[in-house]
Amino acid sequence: MTSDIFVQRNYDPPLTDDGFWQMAHDGASCLDLYRVEWQGSLLSRDGRQLFCWFRAPDAESTRLALRQAGSGEAAPWPGTIHDSPDADAPPLETANVAVERSFEQPVTLEEIQALEDAGASCLQARDVEFVRTFFSRDRKRMVCLYRAPDAEAVREAQKKAKMPVDAVWSFELKPARVG
Repeated sequence: MTSDIFVQRNYDPPLTDDGFWQMAHDGASCLDLYRVEWQGSLLSRDGRQLFCWFRAPDAESTRLALRQAGSGEAAPWPGTIHDSPDADAPPLETANVAVERSFEQPVTLEEIQALEDAGASCLQARDVEFVRTFFSRDRKRMVCLYRAPDAEAVREAQKKAKMPVDAVWSFELKPARVG
């Protein structure tokens, strides 16, 4: 049985596109060794944030695989994936803005969804569409993906809707690829 495992990292100096693909290539055999399957990544436009998702037996397998691959220390967290319930929602490939949220006390997805629903007009007014949420099993953090004109439109919509926000950043989706 596998679980969805997520890893968030910050880079200074920024990670380049070439650096990202070199890291993915160099780590492939270590991931295989620990039965970790890379599902894709989000690299911020400025190269300072990276969010990766994997399928693995557990978070520890992911941590060990990344460490052995030379990726340094990582703090993987298990979670669940929730796509937009809207049948007309944009596909994942069109998402371009990430919102990081953290909570002192565990929350339910329904609580956050109720806040988002209450602020739906704020999102619509700025042409922001929800695509997917990565939600931690401890229910204390999430990363939400949106399709929007830019990160500022999402930032404004989230503020107006009174949504909890730690960070908002534009990204490029890096799909897992073979070879």
